[in-house]
Amino acid sequence: MPEPVIVEAVRTPFGRRDGTLRETRPTSLLAHALRGLVRRSGLAPEEIDDVICGCVTQAGEQGANVGRLAVMLAGLPDEVPAVTLNRMCGSSQQAVHFAAQAIAAGDARFVVACGVESMTRVPMFSDIGGGFEKLDPELLSRKELVHQGESAERIAEAWGITRNDADSLSAESHRRAAARGEHPEILPTRGLDAEGNEVELTADEGVRHSVDPQKMAQLAPVFREDGIVTAGNSSQISDGASAVLVAARETAEAAELKPRARFLARVAVGSDPTMQLTGVIPATRLALKKAGISILDLDWIEINEAFATVVLAWAAELEPDMEKVNPWGGAIAHGHPLGATGGGLLAKLLYGLEATDGQLGLQVMCIGHGMSTATVIERL
Repeated sequence: MPEPVIVEAVRTPFGRRDGTLRETRPTSLLAHALRGLVRRSGLAPEEIDDVICGCVTQAGEQGANVGRLAVMLAGLPDEVPAVTLNRMCGSSQQAVHFAAQAIAAGDARFVVACGVESMTRVPMFSDIGGGFEKLDPELLSRKELVHQGESAERIAEAWGITRNDADSLSAESHRRAAARGEHPEILPTRGLDAEGNEVELTADEGVRHSVDPQKMAQLAPVFREDGIVTAGNSSQISDGASAVLVAARETAEAAELKPRARFLARVAVGSDPTMQLTGVIPATRLALKKAGISILDLDWIEINEAFATVVLAWAAELEPDMEKVNPWGGAIAHGHPLGATGGGLLAKLLYGLEATDGQLGLQVMCIGHGMSTATVIERL
């Protein structure tokens, strides 16, 4: 059976909503990531067998199979096909899993897994024309489907998480993100400044280099009057794209491309759709079991900071070394462009392991409606 490996992984900087990337169409963002991936990897574009794209809100500028549209816009050969999938926040991580599975099955030799989301240009829920009230009434009579922010509040109640706990984790996320040196996984991306002048974005736009704890503590709760979830301890609404090249190990080596990491586990789980964000706990446990390791064996962990309470509940259950959790900050600092985040976190994970001479890494993400994806990789 062919062994799937990661050859390269890149992402754009994540832009703030209505920020530098506000005028950049999602097809252009993704095309930029695809071109950057091909250029960095050194792979001849005609060698790509498939492109698998994650995108959550597939409407408007993100409709009509945005993955295929971006392939054409990127100038890849017409013979390179593409498909777009939606596993919500885990979409581009799932794209990586599908790419690896296609390689392992022998169906392909080189597959690009990618993701994109312009939350400025294609707002959340625009694919269903509104919020949960637009869903099937019969489904709503059977399941209590709530906003993820309400789920985050319920997690705080269940695990005894305080406002101070959540704000402290959030401030630390910004501190770590701001303390980064170079951003090796990021492709410089052109956009517009506030005055409309063209600029080049080279780092994530939402990172605060100085966080005032008093100001953070004064932010009003968003989902409950007496709640703890605020804009300051939740992931930022963002724009961005990511791309990962997955190949058969022997094929990559024959093409004189360097395998950078291999997969030890690929997991997707379902969980309680009302709490909906707690799937990271069973997903992590299953991924570690499949990889045959413990959480203390890991050198680097990327868990998506959709809400601070999610990370804190997960940590209470798994007891990781928190110094190895989101060492370069997380989505509270750098943002969460839904369909792009999975590939973006994997790129951070890969380059983070290399920067610290680490070997084992975990990526895990909570997903709406109660799911989670998790991946364990080993640096080669």
